[in-house]
Amino acid sequence: MAHPSFVPPFTTPAAVAEHLRTTGFAVLAPSDMARWIGTDLPALMALNADWNSLPPDEFLKDGGRYRKRRHACFVVDAGQVQQVPHRPHWQPVEYNALHGGMERWFAPMEAATVALPVWQQLMAALAGLSDAVFAGAQAPVPWFVEAHQFRIDTTEGIGRPTPEGAHRDGVDLVAVFLVGREGVKGGETRVFEASGPAGQRFTLTEPWSLLLLDDARMIHETTPIQPAAPGGHRDTLVVTCRRGSFQGADVVGQRAAVAAA
Repeated sequence: MAHPSFVPPFTTPAAVAEHLRTTGFAVLAPSDMARWIGTDLPALMALNADWNSLPPDEFLKDGGRYRKRRHACFVVDAGQVQQVPHRPHWQPVEYNALHGGMERWFAPMEAATVALPVWQQLMAALAGLSDAVFAGAQAPVPWFVEAHQFRIDTTEGIGRPTPEGAHRDGVDLVAVFLVGREGVKGGETRVFEASGPAGQRFTLTEPWSLLLLDDARMIHETTPIQPAAPGGHRDTLVVTCRRGSFQGADVVGQRAAVAAA
């Protein structure tokens, strides 16, 4: 049973890694998050304009038109961030029953955005945390990072941040940044132990607050949003870090080889 705790259970930058190890998730307030990655809130807020020009997600299988997004992939090794050629997002049906097994080619993130120092700092900080929590004696290791910019709107009356329901992503670390929300109600975050009944629920409301998840241990979802004012929407940045390879790299590579033959 989830415990109703609608105020996010914020932790401090110094305690993030330990909190992630012991509880499976951690939440940072915006100012603490900025300090944790070595920047300030104005630098992060400068990214927000990107969300006003996201193209539609053409792969929604529920028939909705409420989601817009962009996508980019990186390899981060010993703090060095390298963007890789644009590639599809792929998940197995075991992790995404609604959209799994599909090569989803989303529009790429803007080149000017991923070149910004604050973006590089953000990627490096998440990879560094992944080293500290997941790599153990092997640290540092290369991290295969996927970034997704989302806007969920309420033009159709309801928007679903997680149409696949409560899920895991098949990675090591999941980072969910609330970039902003305007004119909406709902959008409650729910996190549960994958192997037990414990869970928490809360609502992220402050721009650039951050939820971090140990994906192997935690299931997560965000409840639908409804309009509280015309043009209501909820913007997030979701970043995942995975050891070894991008998820589905073998599947995507095989299909590319067949297509080229």
